[in-house]
Amino acid sequence: MIEASAPGRVNLIGEHTDYNAGFVLPMPIPQQTRVEMRRRGDATANVWSRELNASAEYQIGMEQRRGDWLDYVMGCTDVLVRDHHIVGGFDMRIASDVPLGAGLSSSASLEVAVLRALRTAFALPIDDKQIALYGQRAENELVGAPVGAMDQLCASLGVPGAALFIDTRSLEVMPIPVSAQLDLVVIASGLRHVHATGDYKTRRAECERAAELLGVPALRDAETTAELAALPPPLDRRARHVVTENARVLAAVVALREDNFAQLGELFRCSHISMRDDFEVSVDAIDTLVEIANADPVIYGARLTGGGFGGSIVA
Repeated sequence: MIEASAPGRVNLIGEHTDYNAGFVLPMPIPQQTRVEMRRRGDATANVWSRELNASAEYQIGMEQRRGDWLDYVMGCTDVLVRDHHIVGGFDMRIASDVPLGAGLSSSASLEVAVLRALRTAFALPIDDKQIALYGQRAENELVGAPVGAMDQLCASLGVPGAALFIDTRSLEVMPIPVSAQLDLVVIASGLRHVHATGDYKTRRAECERAAELLGVPALRDAETTAELAALPPPLDRRARHVVTENARVLAAVVALREDNFAQLGELFRCSHISMRDDFEVSVDAIDTLVEIANADPVIYGARLTGGGFGGSIVA
């Protein structure tokens, strides 16, 4: 029996910047997705999910979108087969304590765990960074969610006790140790969000249109907010969030290195305001949680974490 696992993640700061070729600062969390699998002698993949108490099967090389949880597994075998890796049938059991739809990357955790198990089972010549990129492709292509690579890179390359600074253009990563004196708390709102739905896709399309109007490859290349004044609404606000959020990520790296928790908290607060007002991906329940947290004198700052429209806050 082959076993593999991968963590969920909390994004400390750098929201909706990954698909704009920008900077992000996620951190792996203790919660994991665990996979057990064994090879079969045919081309059938039989998959069981403990959390959903559901099972399903499909044929390797004949993956087609179903619109449910199995798409994340099928997406992984689909990209491997299309890249000419030899993958046969298997029996797989999936168990996870990463909350679903909470903005903590349960899907990326699943993809990386599945790909790690497949790599071992079929002796595939792929490294951890390629695992992450295959996971992103699985979600982009078969699941149909236009996500960047942040979640999968953190699940595959993150280390305990450190945030992972990622330049999503170069794919360079750098662990940034987080002081043991800083307690980070994730609070789930109970409102689920799904990347494959229309709101997330709309925000990405708005960013791509803004970059096109600015004449730059991606919004990461719009370095000052002054450049954005000519954009029509709401593209000006979407672009302003991305430009200022990239700057906040770089400042957060400095704050963590200097153990400047007050500065980190202020960056959290500013990030949430930008997510709420410029990118418009927060909701009333999330705003209320953030306001309650920010009113507590022992909390440096709080913000929405994840793609938005529900999910969790980090404080």
